[in-house]
Amino acid sequence: MTTANQSPVDPKLLEMLLCPVTKDTLEYDRENSELISRKAGLAYPIRDGIPIMLPDEARVIED
Repeated sequence: MTTANQSPVDPKLLEMLLCPVTKDTLEYDRENSELISRKAGLAYPIRDGIPIMLPDEARVIED
């Protein structure tokens, strides 16, 4: 079940997206509705099913 903030993302789109900072692959975090770049330490939000791939909009993640 999805909420208003967690629209599903097209799996084919997810396969094509890369981190704009590192150009590396991303992990999809369904629970938080984010795309995770482990290498950059950033989590890009997904809003209304649209990945927001702007470093300024990303959340810094800590290990």
